[in-house]
Order: sequence, then C-alpha cells, then structure tokens
Amino acid sequence: MSVADVKKTAQDKMAKSIDTLKADLAKVRTGRAHTGILDHVTVDYYGSPTALPMVANLTLIDARTIGVTPYEKKMLNAIEKAIRDSDLGLNPSTFGEMVRVPTPALTEERRKEMVKLVKSEAEDGKIAVRNVRRDANEQLKKLVKDKAISEDDERRASEDVQKLTDKAIADIDKMVVEKEKEIMTV
Repeated sequence: MSVADVKKTAQDKMAKSIDTLKADLAKVRTGRAHTGILDHVTVDYYGSPTALPMVANLTLIDARTIGVTPYEKKMLNAIEKAIRDSDLGLNPSTFGEMVRVPTPALTEERRKEMVKLVKSEAEDGKIAVRNVRRDANEQLKKLVKDKAISEDDERRASEDVQKLTDKAIADIDKMVVEKEKEIMTV
C-alpha cells in the first residue's frame, strides 16, 4: 500500500460518511412534506418486510400532504397500517385508491428537538470522519515502520489527511446549518 492509496481510501471513506449523514438528515422531518420521510417505512409484502417505495408510488399532493399510491390495490390497508405504526407520528387515511398522509405543522418545541437530533447526527458523522483520519494515520505510521516511506513523507501525508478531515467536517457543519435553517423556517 502506498501513501496515495492511504489518502484515496481515507477520502473515499470520508465521502461515504458524509453521504450517510445526508441520507440520515433527509429523514428528519421539517414543516414541509417530502417523500423521503417515508423511505425507511417497511410494509409486510407477502410475508417479507419491504421498503414502502418498492410497493407504492410516493408523490406530493401539496406542501403538507404526501400521496401514496400502491402498485397493487390490496396493499392499501397494509401501507396505511405501516405508516401509522412507524415512529413518524403521522396519521394516514385511505382516499379511494390512494393513502393520503398529511404532515402536521411542527410546534416550536418539536422544531428544537429536531435541531438537537440533527446536531446529534452531525456529531456522529464527525466522529466517523475522525475515525477514518485515525485509521489513515495508523496506516501511514505502519508504512514508516515497515520502511516503505520516510518520516518526512509520512508527515506530509498526515497533513494531507488532516486537510481532508477539515474539509469533510466543514461540509458537515454546512449541512447542519442548512438543515437547521430548513427546520426552523415556519
């Protein structure tokens, strides 16, 4: 393994950590409806738990209502039950061949709880990035120990890994600020 391999691996892992955080933040509910909040809801589909987007078409009816149209009409009740039983606090209702999911407006207190949740998710993302940095630095130290690279090369590579880390953490902070602004907007 070379210095370039270590840096490339670290960069890829940090990018994956940021992507994971983006996915987690997309699940955090804001005042507006968006179909992403239903992505992790699972429906019992012929005996196996299946993600809701795999058994139904999700659309936005208006700013506060999500429409869920199942691909099979007999799935209506199962979809409604799965959404109601999820931890999202939503109250769906069947309307013809569609399940309508109104998203209630968030109270100020609930918005603050959501911001705390976002900050907690962000801290987990930062920890993941720092763990990648630690692993990369350990690999660089191992390369020095094995006499594959010089100590100067290791120091320069460590500085490069630190720059990658700083950039990833800055990206995470920027995402948190945007999400917090989105949540607090009434």
